[in-house]
Amino acid sequence: MVAANEVSSAVLQDNEVPVTGDFSAASMPGPYRLDSSTGHLLRRALQRHQALFQECAAGTGLTPPQFAALTKLAELRRVTQNRLGRLVAMDPATAQGVMKRLALRGLLRTEKDPMDRRTVVLSITQEGECLVQKARHAGQRANQTLMQELDAGEQAMLLALLRRITD
Repeated sequence: MVAANEVSSAVLQDNEVPVTGDFSAASMPGPYRLDSSTGHLLRRALQRHQALFQECAAGTGLTPPQFAALTKLAELRRVTQNRLGRLVAMDPATAQGVMKRLALRGLLRTEKDPMDRRTVVLSITQEGECLVQKARHAGQRANQTLMQELDAGEQAMLLALLRRITD
């Protein structure tokens, strides 16, 4: 994983500042610092994870949004396009494009809801099932590599905190 590690090292080594303590506005003296910004640090972590995922999942041909959609569809088996998009945090236009590309690859089927012809219902194909199994392993490797510097308690805490601020 040289490429992803090189990317993450380049991103994470400049102006490293230990980040601990109270982050309330009242407790942060002085001017705003980008390297102490929650949003900036989350974006950097996302960039590192995306590089790791792209490297681990190179053989799948899936982008992170396609991986998210296909993985959730494999869990649900059958769902409307609108609902799947919401579950994986995609706006309707993005979801439509992602689902169209997955359908063109034969990874999912689309059909119109007989009760409401405007509603698109999705289901995963056997080819999609096979690919999502391979891609899940790639996602797991990317997650493990990203979190390897944290002990089990820190990993659990980070996931709990991210869930808390994204719900």
